[in-house]
Formats: sequence, C-alpha cells, structure tokens
Amino acid sequence: MPENRRPSRPAQGGQRGGPKGSAQRSGGKPPARSGGKPPARSGGKPTGQSTGKPARDGGRSSGPRRNDRSERGDRPTRSGDWKRSRDDQGPRTKDQQEYDGPDLPENITGAELDRSVSSQLKGLPEKLASRVARHLAAAGLLIDEDPETAYRHTLAARARAPRLAVVREAAGEAAYASGHYAEALADLRAAKRMNGATAYLPIMADCHRALGQPEQAIKLAHSPSVANFEAPAKAEMTIVEAGARRDMGQFDAALRILEQSPLNNKGREAWVVRLRYAYADTLQDAGRDKDALTWFHRTYAIDSEEITDAAARAEVLEKTVERD
Repeated sequence: MPENRRPSRPAQGGQRGGPKGSAQRSGGKPPARSGGKPPARSGGKPTGQSTGKPARDGGRSSGPRRNDRSERGDRPTRSGDWKRSRDDQGPRTKDQQEYDGPDLPENITGAELDRSVSSQLKGLPEKLASRVARHLAAAGLLIDEDPETAYRHTLAARARAPRLAVVREAAGEAAYASGHYAEALADLRAAKRMNGATAYLPIMADCHRALGQPEQAIKLAHSPSVANFEAPAKAEMTIVEAGARRDMGQFDAALRILEQSPLNNKGREAWVVRLRYAYADTLQDAGRDKDALTWFHRTYAIDSEEITDAAARAEVLEKTVERD
C-alpha cells in the first residue's frame, strides 16, 4: 500500500459538493412461469351444482365457500387494506439493503449539495431526485469521518440513478475513501465513459496500485490528458506514479520522477507539501537517510496544516542519523 494512500480527491464535477448509481435492484419483472400456461382443470368448468349457486370468480371452485379467515391466513380480500411491516417481511437481500441505504437524518435535505451537482439530478422525477440528493449530501458530510457509511449512502443513490455520471463519481470516490478499490475503479471508469472527465485518473491509478497493478498505474500516469492537468492534480499523479515505481522496487526511477516535479515551489499549498513528503519518504526507502531528513524538515517547514507527519518522521530519523 502507498505511504499515504489517499491523494486529494478530485472534486466532483469540478466541485466538492458532496459525493456525487451499479447495480440496480435485482428483480425487475418476475420470470415467466415455466411450462407456459397452467394445465386446464380436469372435467371442464365447474357447474356449481353442489351449492345450487353459480361458481364464483369464473368458476374457480365448485366446492362450498370457506369463510374461516384463519384458513386463508387471515388476509383481507381487498388489496391495499393490509401491508406487512418490514419486520414481517423477512431478511432483506443484499440488493434490497443496498437500495435502502443507511437512515437519512431529517436535517439533511439535499440542499447541501453544490449547485453543479444538484443540477445534474434535474432530469429525475422530483421525489427520486430528492432522495438521491439526500443520500449524496449525507455521503459528502460523512466521507472523512465515516467513509464506509458514506459509501453505503452512495450505493443507495447509485441503485436509484445508475446512469448519472455525478452519482457514479460519488460512488467511486466514496469507495476509494473506504478502501473498496476494485469498486472505486469500476464506478470511476463508468463516470469517465459518461462524461469524458479525466480528473479521476489519479485516483484510478492509485486504485491500480492498491490492487497490485503498478504497471496499470504507470500507464494511466502517461495518459496524454495529464499534461494539461492543473498543478494539484499533476502533483497527485506524480506521487502515484512514483509510488508505483517504488512498488516495483525501482527507487531510482521513483526519485527521478519526483525530482522532475516542482519540489522547490515556494508555495505552501497542500500539493507542494505532499510532493516534498513523498520525496523524503522515497529517499528514506532508498537508504539515503541524511537526504531524507533534510526533506522531512523542508516538508515540515511549509506544513502549517499538519497534513503529514513530517515532524515526527524527522525526529525519529535524526536519532538514526546521529547513531550512524
């Protein structure tokens, strides 16, 4: 696994408005009965002679009517007069549980979504759009503190609207955050087919790494569109590509990739911090402890938000360097 598996996730649809479905609910139309039409009853239609009355319901039965409701399971005769509670329905299947999703807090309305995300739901029926929006909003609120529950919310959205790129993107992002890398890769591929976006490539490449496919990660890193990435996305892809080289034991190649990136950028943005941290970490793995210590210090110097553990790594490494 990479040293800091989760790169900054590309925002959904260009925005971070909450994760923004694919197995549909299984079922659909029930299968046709085998054997075609049921065999005709022997003896033709009942005549009702045993009761002196015409047979009821088109001649379903020639016997006496049974009025004992206990023999009929105590079920009302009019549809809609009675409905089983969920507790009486037996265990939910996996697809049903996925469709249900986690409980939605009443204070989550869906209005929390970025406008660019909610606008993509307008083609859905109103009630369906509202339900999908609420699941996406809930996922957006939970993705950092409870990524697994966030993922389940996106699955519920995906089960309802699997053909929307914004929903597949949300499912892929939440799957990645919760460690379901194969599922993340599948959903992000689907989203990319739908909208042509390339912002997912760093996450997709990192999923390949997590699945033990570093060659595929490197292949994605060399995609032509990467050259047009903004600096943060390009830095993430650089980190993933270098990590893939490390996975293959190619430390010199990993260092060269990182050295070609703007390590000396004077900014303090998160992407600069992460580049420096990746370089220091790779130096240490390559056995260059003194150089690694220098770069851990340089990382810590600009890591005002403490998004890395560079300070702690430097403290431990100082003791090692002193002993040597």
